[in-house]
Formats: sequence, structure tokens, C-alpha cells
Amino acid sequence: MNEIATDADIHMIQRIIPHRYPFLLVDRVQEIVANTSATGIKNVTFNEPHFQGHFPSAPIMPGVTIIEAMAQTAAVMVGVSNDLADKNFLVYFMGIDGAKFRRKVIPGDVLELKIEVTRGKPGAKVWRFRGVGSVGGEMAAEADFTAMMDLPK
Repeated sequence: MNEIATDADIHMIQRIIPHRYPFLLVDRVQEIVANTSATGIKNVTFNEPHFQGHFPSAPIMPGVTIIEAMAQTAAVMVGVSNDLADKNFLVYFMGIDGAKFRRKVIPGDVLELKIEVTRGKPGAKVWRFRGVGSVGGEMAAEADFTAMMDLPK
């Protein structure tokens, strides 16, 4: 039996999910517990395109991109857990519930994205997750989200 990786660097992330600049929003996924939980890391930099307009004089990472980073973390966790690297794995949002934003995320922050599976198992098409984003231990955002996994045949 193959041992499941417990982290994914940027190269593995790109082998699992199709996102690329400017929409790849997670730099590393670590602490992967197969089909259960993971922690994504997003190093927030002023060079990201959304800061040109959100907002030029007070750059703030848009809440929707924080939730997207949570979802990308979840997709990488499922991909690593189920050996889906290089297999054209796609994930689609189905719903976002209870999204709340508690703190601004700004350039220079390290956004930590903790996700856990609340429903789903290997082979299932529909999964549900709970995500919490924090900076320096302070909660920045939280949301529950549902996604459809387009698993390779």
C-alpha cells in the first residue's frame, strides 16, 4: 500500500488542480490527513492583480478569493488523498454557506486555510467542507462549502 503524502508543494498543487496565474490562490498544502483535513498556506503579496482595484489606496484581499483559496486547499487534499495528480481532476462549487469575514487580509500576510471534510469519501461526487482562514492565529474568514468532484474515469 502506498503511503499518502502529508503535504503538497506548488509543483504537486499544479499537478492536481488546473488553476494558474492569476487564479492559483494557494502556495502549499500541509498537514494533509487523507480525506479528512488539511491546511493551505497563501502568501499574500501586493503583486496580485486584484489589489490594483481592491482597493488601490488600501489593498484588501477580496473575501471571495479567500473562500476560493479554501476550496483549492480542499481540492488538493482530495487529490493527494486519492492519487489524482496528472489525472485532469476538476472541482466545481455547488454552494457556499455561512461565509463570514472577521479581519482584513492584506499584502504581507500569511493566510492559513484550515479545511475539514464534513461530508464526503473516496469515490463520492459531492463533498462538503468547513473552512477557516486565519492570519497570525486571528480568524479572517470562515465558510461551509459544497463541491462536486469531477473524478477521472
